[in-house]
Amino acid sequence: MILANKDVLGLEEMPAEEILGVLDIAAQFRAVFDRPVRSVPIMRGRTVVNFFHEPSTRTRISFELAEKRLSADIVNFSAATSSFKKGETLRDTAENLAAMKIDMLIVRHGSPGSARYLAKVLECSVINAGDGGHEHPTQGLLDIMTMRQRLGDLRGRKVTIIGDIAHSRVARSNIWGLTKLGAEVTLCGPPTMVPGALAKLGEKVRVEHDLRTAVADADVLNVLRIQLERGAGKGFPSNREYHRMYGITEDVVHGLKPEAFVMHPGPMNRDVEIASEVADGPRQVILDQVANGVAVRMALIYLLSGGDPRALGGSTA
Repeated sequence: MILANKDVLGLEEMPAEEILGVLDIAAQFRAVFDRPVRSVPIMRGRTVVNFFHEPSTRTRISFELAEKRLSADIVNFSAATSSFKKGETLRDTAENLAAMKIDMLIVRHGSPGSARYLAKVLECSVINAGDGGHEHPTQGLLDIMTMRQRLGDLRGRKVTIIGDIAHSRVARSNIWGLTKLGAEVTLCGPPTMVPGALAKLGEKVRVEHDLRTAVADADVLNVLRIQLERGAGKGFPSNREYHRMYGITEDVVHGLKPEAFVMHPGPMNRDVEIASEVADGPRQVILDQVANGVAVRMALIYLLSGGDPRALGGSTA
């Protein structure tokens, strides 16, 4: 399998066959985690720059671990200590990095379209690690990988995404990826955070504002963080009110199908969008998502660097 583009900018443009191919290779890298030595020399001598212009914990550390386990040379860029503080533009900063002959740029930026812009400017591969409220393709892939581990084929499966969908790049990547693989997606939350127009994102997407109705036949609940830094807190009266109407509590979980499970991309606002008892309970797969994130990012870096999947021992489909 070879990716059609030199960059990974979003799941909206990634065909279903590529999504499945990436996940098959990620599953092979996931098996590496159980070995005493978890690194492979695939990226030795190649340089990856982590270009994070917004705060990040899981995504940034996950990319760094993926790069280290592939034996790449890593440079971490911090906007807080860079020439951005002196007025340098995004393009000038990126072109200066590219002039140093880097092989790959991992970019997180608050402006939608920033990753695509850099991909046009730079010859090296660019992976979008989140661009504003647009997309977060690696989170979408790791979420789908986690679902496939539990459910297998996603055709006809019902996934309910709950929370601040209007501001969520994670939701958009999940929607594009899941619907391409045949899943049915329900978006749930208050009308101020889940506008009805979002149903236009696909035939298999519907909007439901009543939580109990939205989760009644769900196979998966993917619970999103309330993005207070993007003004989401203005969309409901109080945290207590939101938790009462849309929080995933033990009572909600008891009403799910026996095999249904709960996901969360993190960071969590405990006892706002998800109760602590659920976040730490037997029906959640949150830490599986975190582990799968490293594997997915290893797979993408490997493929974009020209890696041959056959060298890993074939498909795990």
